[in-house]
Amino acid sequence: MDKAKAGYVEGIVSILINSALFIAKMWAGIITGSIALTADAWHTLSDSISSVIIVVAVKLSSKKADKKHPFGHGRWEQIAAIFIAVVLGIIAYDFLKNSIIQFHNKEKVEYGTIAIIVTAVSIVVKELLAQYAFYVGRKTENVSIRADGWHHRTDALSSVVVLAGILFAKQCWWIDSVLGICIALMLFYATFEIMKEAITKLLGEEPGEELIEKINAEVRQLYNNDLSIHHFHLHNYVLHKELTLHIRLDKNLSIENGHKIATVIEKMIKEKFDIEATIHVEPLD
Repeated sequence: MDKAKAGYVEGIVSILINSALFIAKMWAGIITGSIALTADAWHTLSDSISSVIIVVAVKLSSKKADKKHPFGHGRWEQIAAIFIAVVLGIIAYDFLKNSIIQFHNKEKVEYGTIAIIVTAVSIVVKELLAQYAFYVGRKTENVSIRADGWHHRTDALSSVVVLAGILFAKQCWWIDSVLGICIALMLFYATFEIMKEAITKLLGEEPGEELIEKINAEVRQLYNNDLSIHHFHLHNYVLHKELTLHIRLDKNLSIENGHKIATVIEKMIKEKFDIEATIHVEPLD
């Protein structure tokens, strides 16, 4: 899957569908006089804004490396993911605050048939958009697209709150407020997860055990003896990855032979894993 193209498509699809849902929800809110539906409409519009950010981030991250940025511009994706997480956190806070105020004031919500239809359609469409974004995010390893998926899901969850309020408002005046508080807490958790993943990649990360095992297996096929590979460090620039590691060689080997072994391993890692490797050689004892 072409990473840049997939990011553009996901972003544009999201912008178009969210804009249509915004118009539908706003219309339903005006017709029924529902403040909750009107607020939910603006929440949906915020998804369009985050999708615009995704498209811009994909454009920036796909730029080729230059003198000032020799490892490329791929980390724009992490920056975009952090921005989306901040927006998500703000929405969660606002959602929590309004739910508490609503509960304290014992406010009841009045809805109509139009509200039920628009809200139910919104839940289904937004969850489908979320699943699509998660799929593209997994295939391209783009954290900002996965963050956009969470943004879609939060909108679906907020619509679930509205729908629950529609269905149970007469029996339980507090249902809208309590569900709103629960979902706000879920949004804060999603914000934390998105932020943690993006910041971890920006700061640098240790390679996963699976990658280390695969590299060790490939090295063993090249050299039967144990080279004691250790001290792995991965620098993830999204479109470009740098790996540093240490190997231990017989101290009686010449510098030239040690260099040849390191070069062969570096070439193998590039060909097999598309990662630029730099190897530090140590004496075995």
